[in-house]
Amino acid sequence: MEGDFSTNTEKRKQRQQQQQEKPYRGIRMRKWGKWVAEIREPNKRSRIWLGSYTTPIAAARAYDTAVFYLRGPSARLNFPDLVFHEEDDDVRDMSAASIRKKATEVGARVDALQTSLHASSQSKPSCRASEPPDLNEYPNPENSDDDD
Repeated sequence: MEGDFSTNTEKRKQRQQQQQEKPYRGIRMRKWGKWVAEIREPNKRSRIWLGSYTTPIAAARAYDTAVFYLRGPSARLNFPDLVFHEEDDDVRDMSAASIRKKATEVGARVDALQTSLHASSQSKPSCRASEPPDLNEYPNPENSDDDD
């Protein structure tokens, strides 16, 4: 009985460790911290490279886009509520290159949003003290750096 408990505990720890390392399907983290996404083509040994991203969410969204176009609406997705499907596209008859293109577009868009959100959330407390300058306003000669 004790042996069963220890193996279950070990399995649970391994599962938790895997979830920390790979928070989403179809992605992995490089040694230097970038997140990459790739997917295997159905009935082939080849993989479709979906790109390298700064956030795991962007990589997971790229994977979701690719797996949706490869396997259809029944695919297991990381974010099932966020997949955008164009009605005029035939989901099943897309080439690997067009799937890669769509997936990298989505991943890049999400990566840019995630990165800007992260940067703005880090800089908000320090930016409250001084307002950013209005770039459309002409410089005031009284406040110029050229004090003679």
